[in-house]
Amino acid sequence: MKNLFYKGRFIFIPIAAAAFISAISFVVMQLWNHLLPDILHVATITFWQAMGIFILCKILFGFGHKGGRGWGGRGGAPWMRAKMEERFKTMTPEQKEKFKQKMRDRANCGPWGRHEHPFNRDWDQFDTEAPKATQE
Repeated sequence: MKNLFYKGRFIFIPIAAAAFISAISFVVMQLWNHLLPDILHVATITFWQAMGIFILCKILFGFGHKGGRGWGGRGGAPWMRAKMEERFKTMTPEQKEKFKQKMRDRANCGPWGRHEHPFNRDWDQFDTEAPKATQE
């Protein structure tokens, strides 16, 4: 019985994938044909054009990430977060502070290097500026 399941999945998985893509293409076609001609004055599309649009969008915009968060999401990948938590537990307080400072600096720099922004100043120190001279 187990061997029959393994042989059957090689037939079932491609059929299920084709059915899924067909269903999504039908939904794309229906949405396009019922919304866009009235809104943007474009022509209606066929099923195969809808499938092409769907596949093109997947190629251009990606296939999504597990959990919808991706690398840039809060916390990153769960395995990476667990690894960092374990590493953070073994650090000394000095190492923790150094790590936190490095992460703060990285967040302020961006990927292209350190650059000062006018709003990065310490606004509590405004009294150190010289008073402006008034003209009489």
